[in-house]
Amino acid sequence: MNHPAPFSRSVTIDLDDETAARVAKAAAAQGITGAAFAAEAIRRVVESEDDLLAFVQVGIDAADRGALTPQATVFENLRRRRQQRAVA
Repeated sequence: MNHPAPFSRSVTIDLDDETAARVAKAAAAQGITGAAFAAEAIRRVVESEDDLLAFVQVGIDAADRGALTPQATVFENLRRRRQQRAVA
């Protein structure tokens, strides 16, 4: 696991007892502090959000270019995929 550089910001959060216990257990299993675990978790979520926004932007850019797929074609492709999975 990547260990982030020392914080330049601090964040204070309130966790319910169950979540706090789960964080402590997961951090201990990795041999890191709860704070390091939380920082890594936040980094991963932010990365995931960045990826999602980039994915959505690809669609927006395509729509802006007029590169759209008609709804009927999309649903037909989905039906065909579902049928292929059912056969496999």
